[in-house]
Amino acid sequence: MNDASTERQRILDPVDRISEALFGLIMAVTIVGSLSIASAGRNEVRTVLVAALGCNLAWGLVDAVMYLIRTLVERTRNRTLALRVAGADDSAARAMIAAALPEHVAAVTGPDELEGMRRRLLALPPQAGFPLHARDFLAALGIFLFVVIATFPVVVPFLLIPDSARAMNVSRIVTLAMLFLAGFALGRYAGDGHPWRLGVFAALFGAVLIVAVMALGG
Repeated sequence: MNDASTERQRILDPVDRISEALFGLIMAVTIVGSLSIASAGRNEVRTVLVAALGCNLAWGLVDAVMYLIRTLVERTRNRTLALRVAGADDSAARAMIAAALPEHVAAVTGPDELEGMRRRLLALPPQAGFPLHARDFLAALGIFLFVVIATFPVVVPFLLIPDSARAMNVSRIVTLAMLFLAGFALGRYAGDGHPWRLGVFAALFGAVLIVAVMALGG
């Protein structure tokens, strides 16, 4: 119910951030993989690089905007709930709070916890003004930069290595390594005793995707 804690959770949620990086990597490697090395000229390479970078920029922008929309919707919903709770009797207020909780949380939340939430809601100062603040837009900018930077290494080899075939091989290796690290981080966050297994799965998925793109003429 607290805006500050909600904001911190949204910004730092490892699952969201790592998943976004994974999606960006997959899109970037798909676009880069469409390059036909056998007949690639510098103009074709440049076109594919621009497309991949544009895809990353668009993905980061969409993700940043969706962060702002989620934050706006949740804060508006919380304010509305607080107003409804303040104007309802105790029993109705607890029912409203229970209905607003995620199903798996509501299932383990008893009357005492609901009453505590009701009292804390009533103790909160009235919220006024536009729900989004300057720090929210800074957070959105951070998310945009994170997504772009996380997927940028896929195209870096083409900027540093003149040989297109060699650059493609290096790009694929970098992609697989990053997919492994992303999967490993997700596994460790989930508490898996062997997080490398999820890392290997993510890397294998990337390898299958690369093979599929190559089979289609990449």
